[in-house]
Amino acid sequence: MEFREVRPDEYAEAGRVTALAYREFVPDGDHAGWEEYLAEIGDVAGRADRTIVLAAVEDGRILGTATIEMDQPIGDDDVSLAPDLAMLRMLGVDPAVRGRGAGRGLVEACVELVKARGKGVFGLRTTAAMVSAQRLYRALGFVRDPSMDMSYPGVELIGYRLPLVS
Repeated sequence: MEFREVRPDEYAEAGRVTALAYREFVPDGDHAGWEEYLAEIGDVAGRADRTIVLAAVEDGRILGTATIEMDQPIGDDDVSLAPDLAMLRMLGVDPAVRGRGAGRGLVEACVELVKARGKGVFGLRTTAAMVSAQRLYRALGFVRDPSMDMSYPGVELIGYRLPLVS
């Protein structure tokens, strides 16, 4: 499995896989708001000019993606980035290939890239329903950080951070 930046000719497929990974978390009843969010998650081309989008690729097939807000946020919330902070966003692995290391490899590749850029902290937000993701983040050294929590109508995001310098 290879972990690298998504190429422009892969944007559509990368977006499809990322949105597919989030579809199972759509709560009953609020499909309109979530369909809009899934479209945003799927718009890799719309964020690739201001973020870094990595892909897990095997035999030419995109298995999953992760977006890094390195210097500026995507713009879907009111959060600004501190100079030493990078954020992991939109980690998603095709449900058909989960458990094969794509998610872990993507997060590890992101951590290495963020370290290489000299950032001191790598943060992220997830939801309570994303139990497997939380388990992965804790296994990789991320710690719970309630100061990074956010709330949206119908969605509570819980924050984690990974200190990168000692």
